[in-house]
Amino acid sequence: MALKVNVINRRQGVFVVAPIGSIDTAGHSLFQEKVNAIVAQHPDVIIFDMEFTDYINSMGLRVLFAAQKALKTHSGKLVYMKLQPQIKKVFDILSALPSLKVFASIEELDGYLDAMQAQSTSRPTADE
Repeated sequence: MALKVNVINRRQGVFVVAPIGSIDTAGHSLFQEKVNAIVAQHPDVIIFDMEFTDYINSMGLRVLFAAQKALKTHSGKLVYMKLQPQIKKVFDILSALPSLKVFASIEELDGYLDAMQAQSTSRPTADE
């Protein structure tokens, strides 16, 4: 099955990228194209919904890590949700998982994002 990549603009500055199929040699260029278009918009958060991703190779991982690096330049965040066991295993092998945010559902993610925003708006200013 050819890779499909659905992109949803969830709200201002928050995008959900849902790859469907295998992120492999044949499909990574489409994946990279979609992710690069989002990164170019300097989003606050990119959410990778991996529910229907059945395989990822090193080329796909490079796209993810390049996006993470690009987001760091403007304090953006990259998070993952619904990792399939075989995809989670790849992250475990790379020892990348402890430093990444992974969520079981969009509701759990929304709770995290709400808490992040509440934390940033409750910080005292220099005038206080």
